[in-house]
Amino acid sequence: MTASTSPDTPTRTALARTREELASALAGDDAPRAVVMTMGALHQGHFDLVREAARHVGADGTVVVTIFVNPLQFAPGEDLDAYPRTLEADLDGLAAVLTGADGALAVGRLVVFAPTPEVMYPYGDPQVRIDPGPLATVLEGRTRPTHFAGVCQVVLSLMHLTAPRWAMFGRKDAQQLAVVKAMVRDLAVPVEIVPVDIRREADGLAMSSRNAYLSDAERGHALALSRALEAGRAAAHTGADAAAVRAAAQQVLDAEAGVEVDYVAVVDPDSFVDLAGAGLGLETRNQPVDSAQVGSAADGARPPQGLLAVAARVGSTRLIDNTLIDLP
Repeated sequence: MTASTSPDTPTRTALARTREELASALAGDDAPRAVVMTMGALHQGHFDLVREAARHVGADGTVVVTIFVNPLQFAPGEDLDAYPRTLEADLDGLAAVLTGADGALAVGRLVVFAPTPEVMYPYGDPQVRIDPGPLATVLEGRTRPTHFAGVCQVVLSLMHLTAPRWAMFGRKDAQQLAVVKAMVRDLAVPVEIVPVDIRREADGLAMSSRNAYLSDAERGHALALSRALEAGRAAAHTGADAAAVRAAAQQVLDAEAGVEVDYVAVVDPDSFVDLAGAGLGLETRNQPVDSAQVGSAADGARPPQGLLAVAARVGSTRLIDNTLIDLP
């Protein structure tokens, strides 16, 4: 990819670095369009999002991938400067993922938008800000109080700039997924949010660009997060309530040297109401429940689901993970 289009397929792949280049790349394109928003340092978890985008748009559709390390979602002292930036490798990976066995692009078009902060925020710090609401005050929001406001700011801006029908978001960042879904719902943004499952390493560690920070020893300690989730799932499978599921996960993390636990919580996956009585999630529900979708297993409805979410620091690296569980 060049700054405009590939010389091999001049109308099918493009790298845009400015708003004007992005608008030019998308001009006249009325094919189905999906966007995958990333901060780069792409791994197989990101590529799963891209593959899902390709499935949604079809052989003639357009996949837009944004690569932008958003300064607004980093607080002072966080890893903004250290966050890996690997644009050339990311472009190679995207090309490989979307190229079929015949060497042809598997979708109609691939557009990569890789702006700088000056391109995303041409007038400096935005004067109009988005309040992500109560969802952003618990769990990740309690530890990183400005994070979700920055996420919403860039996500809404990128939705306007890329004008997709679908936007793919990974379940690994479960609270981000819930916040973005709420923003789209409450601000009437005409985009469908598509959740994509967590991709894990062979040893169970959830894929993350921040895994690169871990030493070999720290990586071994980090596996306690996925083991804690497995313990919680096993407890839920035996009929344990949310409090007992949380306790089972907490016990695994507490037993692991080298792991500093931030939180272990069981919450509603959409409203983030606390289901375990631990005072970690919200106290009241802020959105309606579709009664046709939840109920007791006895009446044939889907059992109520909870989100078992964990966060911990291993060495200097903060990691998050989660899993959905069925509750009695």
